[in-house]
Amino acid sequence: MKRLVTAAALIAGALLPGQAQAACGKVMIADMNWPSATFMANVDMLILKHGYGCDAELVPGDTMPTATSMIEKGEPDIAPELWSNSFAKQLKKGTAEKRLRIAGKSLSDGGEEGYWVPKYMVEKDPTLATIDGIKKNAKLFKHPEDPDKSAFVGCPAGWNCQITSGHLFNALKLAKAGFELVDPGSAAGLDGSIAKAYERKEPWFGYYWAPTAILGKYEMVKVDFGSGIDEAHFMACISQADCADPKPTMYPPSPVHTVTTESFAGEAPEAYKYLTKRAFTNADMNKLLVWIEENQADGETAAIYFLKNHEAQWTPWLMADVAAKVKKALAGM
Repeated sequence: MKRLVTAAALIAGALLPGQAQAACGKVMIADMNWPSATFMANVDMLILKHGYGCDAELVPGDTMPTATSMIEKGEPDIAPELWSNSFAKQLKKGTAEKRLRIAGKSLSDGGEEGYWVPKYMVEKDPTLATIDGIKKNAKLFKHPEDPDKSAFVGCPAGWNCQITSGHLFNALKLAKAGFELVDPGSAAGLDGSIAKAYERKEPWFGYYWAPTAILGKYEMVKVDFGSGIDEAHFMACISQADCADPKPTMYPPSPVHTVTTESFAGEAPEAYKYLTKRAFTNADMNKLLVWIEENQADGETAAIYFLKNHEAQWTPWLMADVAAKVKKALAGM
């Protein structure tokens, strides 16, 4: 009798063609402390919970401590947006030892960094899209405290990009052209300087990155150094605090991956498969971040908005029956 009951249960639970595994157990998802990452973590939580029957929960995270904990302790199970350049050696070791698995690119274009100017300046003078054009027109970019100097707005103090933007400032000999590196004080200060310039249609020149709400809201042009990308030099010198002889190079794209523990990938293969497909372009993420900022939305609110209003974007990531379960859950939210 037991065997008959078991067989019946197996038959009832068998998957029809095109159906996904129903449940995947307890899953911890790292909720990183920046807008795109917390948004992505909430999207994953809702889809894993309602589509795959996972007992999904968010736990606080940040790049280094989260990835280290995943390697050493096997938790959390998922890091939705891991900027892997800053953790390249450990990530390679973790995957080689079969502790971690890279599901795929969470940002399909990779993270983007560079020196930027407003689009309206380039439309007026196309040479301002090049570093030579910037140098020749240095006097346009007046320093806020000294009109005899030109301003390059750098990365906030204490961030890793302060090292890279500072080394490239020296490599490009911007001081010789009359520029002084200005510390914006904070991310808000950097954002504010761009917003102020854009609203007044004033010159602005400085460091920034994508995907971000700022680059979604204000059209900026990345300045071409005329150097191409020397990734080896960037990693060995430009990104290192003790770089003694920096040379010009464009910023290489920063790989941004979704990383899971090997145990999660093995125990919940259908849920893992979803993570291999879930990705955003920088253009799409920039637009979403603008919506988040304008609506002062938290990660969960943003995720519900995205899932309700962008079905064409996320349904291809899922099997039809899983997508149907997610839509049914969204109807009650």
